[in-house]
Amino acid sequence: MSVLRVGLLGLGYFAQFHREAWGRIDGATLVATADADPAKGGDHHDLDGLLTADLDILDIATPPATHARTIRAALPRALRAIICQKPFCTSPEEAAAVTAEARAAGVTLIVHENFRFQPWFRAMKTALDAGRIGTPLNMTFRLRTGDGQGPEAYLARQPYFQTMPRFLIHETGVHYIDTFLYLLGAPDGVYADLRRLNPAIRGEDAGIFVFDYANGCRAMFDGNRLLDFDTDQTRRTFGEALLEGTDATLTLSGDGAVRLRRRGEQDTETLLDARDWPGFAGDSVHAFQAHVVAALQGNGRLETEAGEYLKVLTLSELIYASDGAGARLPNSAVQ
Repeated sequence: MSVLRVGLLGLGYFAQFHREAWGRIDGATLVATADADPAKGGDHHDLDGLLTADLDILDIATPPATHARTIRAALPRALRAIICQKPFCTSPEEAAAVTAEARAAGVTLIVHENFRFQPWFRAMKTALDAGRIGTPLNMTFRLRTGDGQGPEAYLARQPYFQTMPRFLIHETGVHYIDTFLYLLGAPDGVYADLRRLNPAIRGEDAGIFVFDYANGCRAMFDGNRLLDFDTDQTRRTFGEALLEGTDATLTLSGDGAVRLRRRGEQDTETLLDARDWPGFAGDSVHAFQAHVVAALQGNGRLETEAGEYLKVLTLSELIYASDGAGARLPNSAVQ
């Protein structure tokens, strides 16, 4: 099978993980890069230059305001697929429009959502699908990145975080919306309460959202970027999780281990050992990109195609609406 030729647009902070991961994936090769800043050392300075490289895949790692116009400019170029970083576009409406245009052009449009590919969530999904915890009744993820205190918060790595009007959910919590969908499916309703604790930033940096399900299950994201947790590296798992069922509980700890404790017992079974993972957050960027290559080569189903990912954007908007209303709101998509 032919090797897929990849072009990377954008060489900012997170693009380093894209770039490194492409170098370790069988069946794909990174043939060219581009960035508007010459100091970044790209092969080209813009999309037009990048597209001269006869690409199969365009990997977009630029800010949301550039997504729609970049996708539209690339659609006529006979690409196999376009991968676009999150947050995907600037609004659900814009995202839906370019998704429809990509479908009409016959180009597979994929959102680079890698958190569900973190090995601990894959281990939880395997146990869940095998029925090992019984009926799931509660999931909790506690995000504690510890990088959000004081006037210098985020400046060293991603300074634009300080000026985002929507931050905790739009930039970070969106990963866990997708992860909850991956593990538990679409919720029936949403309740959210969001706060801005650091006056040096514009958007919210703490808060909760709760998904509820028809069977009585609830999934809660409890995020606070000012606080940390018991780990040597907060950006490995970003927090701790419990997935509790009628028969057993799964626990994710800060070292990346997943353990199962059966109901009524104290002993635990380790489902995923702690280890030093290469790359980002359990090597999830590599896992995601390898998944895309495999699916494009006919091995498996793509998990984060743009059409499916629109559900994440809808739920993100519903979270902000719930916070504004101070009330639970139904998810009309499942009514």
